[in-house]
Amino acid sequence: MNRYVLPLLGLLVLGSGCVSKKKYAAIQASNETLHNKLDECNRGLDACRGEKSVLEARIAGLESSNQHLKDQVGELSNTNAALLNNVGNMATLSAKEAQNLEKSLEQIKEQDLRIRSLHDALSKKDSVTLALVVSLKSSLGNLNDTDVVVNVEKSVVFISLSDKMLFSSGSTTLSPRAKEVLSKVATVVNDKPEMEILVEGHTDNVPIKRDCFKDNWDLSASRATAIARILQSDYNVAPSRITAGARSEYVPLVSNDTPEGRSTNRRIRIVILPKLDQFYNMIESGLKQASGQ
Repeated sequence: MNRYVLPLLGLLVLGSGCVSKKKYAAIQASNETLHNKLDECNRGLDACRGEKSVLEARIAGLESSNQHLKDQVGELSNTNAALLNNVGNMATLSAKEAQNLEKSLEQIKEQDLRIRSLHDALSKKDSVTLALVVSLKSSLGNLNDTDVVVNVEKSVVFISLSDKMLFSSGSTTLSPRAKEVLSKVATVVNDKPEMEILVEGHTDNVPIKRDCFKDNWDLSASRATAIARILQSDYNVAPSRITAGARSEYVPLVSNDTPEGRSTNRRIRIVILPKLDQFYNMIESGLKQASGQ
């Protein structure tokens, strides 16, 4: 724009002497218009430069975003490959887990069969125990005193016979009443050949003062043996079913501090229990039936 303004000013200077006021005014107006257009163009140029800067900044931002997206795409590709690899591993793991689960289910099934078979065997045992208790109490019911006590502990039948009913003090000779009671006990147990009989001898803590007995161990063993002999010889209980055991003074029912307590602790206990091998046979038979063998 300056190349037009300067020659025009030169012409004005050279010809100022001969230019009319009217023309001079017109030239000034034209010059002012040109200045205004020059300023407008300069402002437009500055605006364009500003827009250029903004656009360059936006381009730089877009290039940076584009690079970031490329990086993300790369990371996603790596992640996708890792996921695909994990899917393969999980498929292998799932197959192994399925096998382990199947094995666990089989083990649980077998354990459940054992539990049910054991429960059935225990139910049968409890039924036999209940029938035995009913038979004993029916047979011994007419005695109706504390010298003979029948009870059940942990599915085992116990018959407690007092010392004063069975023996004289410090003796192993059975009284007539003791034989009456043992006869009734033998009648019941002979009807249950699958049961075993444990005869336990118990004493108080007073040392024995008879020459024929060394100590309370000896006395309790001799009394248990005497009961076992009577059951075998007089009442035909199979000796293979009988066990005689001595407990001496070491399993008291109550304190030995009083005469009554010592009398309670002197006793014979007959334990009637199932043969263990038959009980296990019941469980084994139940397992075979449950597994369909």
